[in-house]
Amino acid sequence: MTLQRFADTLLSARAVKAVLSAGTRVPPFAWDFLLVALLSMATLPVVAGEPVAVTVSAGLLLPLIWRRRAPWGVFCAVAAAALAQWLVGYQLPAAVTLLVALYTVVAHSTRHYLVVACLVMEGGILLACQRWAAEGRFLSSAVVLNALAAAAALLGANTRALKERAAYLEHEWDQQARLAVAEERGRITREMHDIVTHNLSVMVALADSAPYAQSADKASAVLLQISETGRQALTDMRRALGILRADEPDAERHPLPGMAQLEDLADQMRAAGMPTRLEVRGDHTTVPVTAQLTVYRLVQEALTNTLKHTPRGTQAQVRISCQAETITVDVMDDGPYRGHPDAPSGHGIRGMRERAAAYGGALQAGPLPNGGWHVCTRLDLSSGADVAV
Repeated sequence: MTLQRFADTLLSARAVKAVLSAGTRVPPFAWDFLLVALLSMATLPVVAGEPVAVTVSAGLLLPLIWRRRAPWGVFCAVAAAALAQWLVGYQLPAAVTLLVALYTVVAHSTRHYLVVACLVMEGGILLACQRWAAEGRFLSSAVVLNALAAAAALLGANTRALKERAAYLEHEWDQQARLAVAEERGRITREMHDIVTHNLSVMVALADSAPYAQSADKASAVLLQISETGRQALTDMRRALGILRADEPDAERHPLPGMAQLEDLADQMRAAGMPTRLEVRGDHTTVPVTAQLTVYRLVQEALTNTLKHTPRGTQAQVRISCQAETITVDVMDDGPYRGHPDAPSGHGIRGMRERAAAYGGALQAGPLPNGGWHVCTRLDLSSGADVAV
């Protein structure tokens, strides 16, 4: 994943979150106030001129303004007003607010309040049917009212499920963003480690050899090699950070390294004072670009470790075997055993293992029986993902 693709991932996640939150730009209190206003316009004219009925209706309607802030408290207030309505004997259209209050408890309150609210609602339905149902219509009235209450509760449950789903998706997006950050950070760390360590090691080795040049021409060649290595490092770092355009001269002069550049890598090592033999078997032109980059970085890191941790004159040998579905990489040297080439917190061997694992390979690194160091792995091209490595 390049830095640009990583940025696009974060922007996409933020865009989706913005769409989800678009409906919350209007304060919920304003929506609830509008709901109460509409219900008042529909129900209060029916009881106009009856002060008691208007008062009870107001007790049923006004608490809904705070229904999202205190769902259970509002339900209790509306239920108390409905009980007052039953006691005074008024059958008011504003009693529909009980359904709104029940919906709100189910959608926005904790689950243990749901059972209590349903029991209170059922009691209210039975009391209402006992007083206001026509003779012989008690059962049918109870069924109708229970169906309305069940519909309100189901709508509330659906709203709760949608909210929980939205919260889960937002958490997943945040998690994916964090994973993308970690993945990109790991990729950049591996790339920068390989680029900086290799090129600085070569430059130091060349600089150390410059005072011993036997002629001005050889000294100039060493300095030119140091300059070219530095430019290569700068270009690779810009490419790793995703800020190198494909049409820039540096990009054309220093293409993305692959197996075709292994000979140049061996030449660098030879110039730095480490004789390096390269052997590539099979056709590498059909190998995917990302797999070629992995092979190049594995060889580069192995040779850099040899250059850093062995005396001058140590010989290295690189053998690459390309087959239809696999690539075998072997890097050996004849230098003295130097222990593990990386500190426990280093990125060398660990980065090589991560690169090999991306193609189903298990990297092995250790001393040879007769002296020297050996790094080998086999990459499975059928399991590699088409990502930057």
